[in-house]
Amino acid sequence: THAVPVAACGSVRTSQLAVLRSPEPGETHLANIRQLTFGGENAEAYWSADGTRLTFQSTRDGRSCDQQFTMDADGGNLRRVSNGAGKTTCGYFFDRDRRIFFSSTHHADSACPPRPDFSRGYVWRLDPFEIYTASANADGLHRLTNWNAYTAEGTLSPDGSRIVFTSTKDGDLEIYTMRTDGSDVRRLTTTPGYDGGAFFSPNGSQIVYRAHHPADSTSLAEYRALLAQGLVRPSRMEIWVMNADGSNQRQVTSLGGANFAPYFTPDGRRIIFASNHINPRGRDFDLYLVNLDGSGLERVTTHADFDSFPMFSPDGKRLVWASNRHAAQQGETNIFIADWRD
Repeated sequence: THAVPVAACGSVRTSQLAVLRSPEPGETHLANIRQLTFGGENAEAYWSADGTRLTFQSTRDGRSCDQQFTMDADGGNLRRVSNGAGKTTCGYFFDRDRRIFFSSTHHADSACPPRPDFSRGYVWRLDPFEIYTASANADGLHRLTNWNAYTAEGTLSPDGSRIVFTSTKDGDLEIYTMRTDGSDVRRLTTTPGYDGGAFFSPNGSQIVYRAHHPADSTSLAEYRALLAQGLVRPSRMEIWVMNADGSNQRQVTSLGGANFAPYFTPDGRRIIFASNHINPRGRDFDLYLVNLDGSGLERVTTHADFDSFPMFSPDGKRLVWASNRHAAQQGETNIFIADWRD
């Protein structure tokens, strides 16, 4: 993400780390906003099942790519849970919050992978991630997958029994589920194109995800040519929903631009997600709500830069997300939480 410096809106320190921030005009769903991290790139913060802690990925301590961390919901008790090597992404609590799974490239190289080459436009690298588990106390690292493919974007079912994730292990970017011990792997999507970023509904019956399925042979050939180079272009994605077994796949949004990071609202009736559809060529992403049938689109954030990766707390009373707001330096992304008004 990219940011421009902005002025603080009457910030007040609420604890040793968290800082109270004012909502932007029109952000009526958000109250008592607290900034939890300060500096660097911090993103994909996800709640523990008991609602007291967060996992997130961060570039800090002089490293140039992400490692996995946990912190309390007030920003305190920061702890690194990955081993400090390679690049990590997509951490998530499981096993009654006693363990964490995340994806890492450290088996391939202890150094950070090279950054994407943007000479062919804005692309993401499909680095050689595999899924690992570790205790919440940062020990007992264990490799869960071994497919020599991009395997990441993992999240947990509400009953704690299955991980949903994205992998190129069968040659395309598809969504799978497996048990938390790595067994019983099931492929859910088969349409050529990118399917990923999946989350279960609160009752576990549905999965929401982002997808781009090239509509013609030229687009499909371009997608496959990039995929063969370990790249994907994320500038065109829409929100989809399917049943937890992969059946009844249906498109929710048709907005254009990049629509991603979807998550169900606590009642399971709507989806919150990030989108730049107002200006698909720009980097101003905001959070939106939409009904499962694609109706009732409502804007949640109005800050003139990046807001994404929303997730509701287990009790549905708080929202955590990543934002460029209040950046002290260009390029910073930080973690924020707010009380949710609905």
